[in-house]
Amino acid sequence: MAKKVAVVGASSNREKFGNRALRAFRAQGYEVVAINPHEHHIEGVETYPSVLDVPGTVDMATVYVPPHIGVKLLPEFAQKGIQEIWINPGAESRELLDEAKRLQVKLIVACSIVAIGQDPYSD
Repeated sequence: MAKKVAVVGASSNREKFGNRALRAFRAQGYEVVAINPHEHHIEGVETYPSVLDVPGTVDMATVYVPPHIGVKLLPEFAQKGIQEIWINPGAESRELLDEAKRLQVKLIVACSIVAIGQDPYSD
């Protein structure tokens, strides 16, 4: 069974990394859900307003939102029981890292697209 990945900050704009990540993970065979409170479907993928709205478990979240939004989402990630949380370049801040530590949420601060062997700049 494929790992379920939530792309937090998924975008319908194909130039944005929230869209590139969605396509990259799908191309690698992951089960992908998009998280964006303003969209219903992105690239044919079911879109939810929050990780808490996703049915079943979420194995991994890859985050593409500004740090001031990401810090507010950390409790949702913890509540959902997401064990692998990637904070991509530009989504990190000292406040976010401190809050994650306080909540005992383990973060990976790196580019998740590169981690799965994909080029974030390829279409």
